Amino acid sequence: MWVAGVDGCRAGWIAVLMRLDDPNAYRIVTAPALEVIADTPERPSVIAVDMPIGLPDRTEGSGRLPEQLIRPLLGERQSSVFAIPSRRAVETTDYGEACTMAAATSDPPRKVSRQGFAIFPKIREIDALLRARPDLIARVYEVHPELAFWALNGSRALDRPKKVKGTPYGPGMALRRELLKMSGLLPGSLIDAPPPRGAAQDDLLDALAGLTVALDLARGGGQSFPDPPGRDAHGLPVAIWTLRKQPQG
Repeated sequence: MWVAGVDGCRAGWIAVLMRLDDPNAYRIVTAPALEVIADTPERPSVIAVDMPIGLPDRTEGSGRLPEQLIRPLLGERQSSVFAIPSRRAVETTDYGEACTMAAATSDPPRKVSRQGFAIFPKIREIDALLRARPDLIARVYEVHPELAFWALNGSRALDRPKKVKGTPYGPGMALRRELLKMSGLLPGSLIDAPPPRGAAQDDLLDALAGLTVALDLARGGGQSFPDPPGRDAHGLPVAIWTLRKQPQG
């Protein structure tokens, strides 16, 4: 059995695939579409992806319920959790129109951040894929890297950011690598590996964080926010997953 941690990148998607019973059997790949990763020869049984899944018709408060639940856990890192608006807003390809639609379908009215809008194409991609291939719903889980690191850090928020003003921050990157090593879930050669062409080091780091959640889920662990997950109008799950407890190295 294989699992995968996935993040968006310049090339489309970066995935780290690993065999559940052999941490030294792994592969780092990039792909133009998430469906390509799902259909790799390894056919990962759990795909933990850092991208929202499940969209509301309307939003109450600051985004979807999963986002509202995990922000207080992350301390100063909570700004990394974007407020994802309604499906109608996400389906809009013009930023001004997206803001108008988001405000019209939220209470209190909220527009869309530029950073949030930038990931709309990938949200639409996952949404279309899961609706077209419902067999993938049981394999694909939404994760958030900072929530994974929160769990790896003993359910404590990290005190150093991963980026400062959009640039990778050395001490924050090093802290996250150290947490991955302390977990004992991944080989050091993987944690220290360079990213492939079309992906940045922080993209690989986020994919590795997702991989730890995928491993835990495949072994019967994992915890979701909310618990149990919600469902959107199309039956897609609405929850952000992380490790059930801090792994022991």
